[in-house]
Amino acid sequence: MNDIYKTLKDLKIKFVQHDHPPLYTCEQAEKYYVDIKGGKSKNLFLRNAKGNKHYLVVVESHKSVDLKSLAKSLDEKNLSFASPERLEKRLGLTPGAVSPFGLINDKKKEVVVIADSGLFEHKKLHFHPNINTATLQISSEDFKKFLSWTSNNIKFIKF
Repeated sequence: MNDIYKTLKDLKIKFVQHDHPPLYTCEQAEKYYVDIKGGKSKNLFLRNAKGNKHYLVVVESHKSVDLKSLAKSLDEKNLSFASPERLEKRLGLTPGAVSPFGLINDKKKEVVVIADSGLFEHKKLHFHPNINTATLQISSEDFKKFLSWTSNNIKFIKF
């Protein structure tokens, strides 16, 4: 597994780390993020009906994702949550630690990123550093730089 801290430093992306107990849901995270300004995300790892395509959906934490509508917009018949085994295989992550930073482990660039364009209305964004006991704050411009660096297919959608 690759080191996200080294990758961020190599890309000259500044970050502020906030340590906290293990967090598994956005609801749990909210009580730790009360004083932290910026866009918070929820990250969903999905697969298509055939299981031959995987999607990482990065959306503002307070928004809901209609999987049927999203599937239609992606020209898929159906989308569902991918198994923990698929998550581990594709992004090197475990449930509760899903983050766009896991893209550093997607060597074959198989995961398509669906990014909520609404996130970029915030100057600062927050993501787990591939573990759920910390959150990193980075600028939205640096997040765009990171996404570009990954070379994954990225689609920006307004949720």
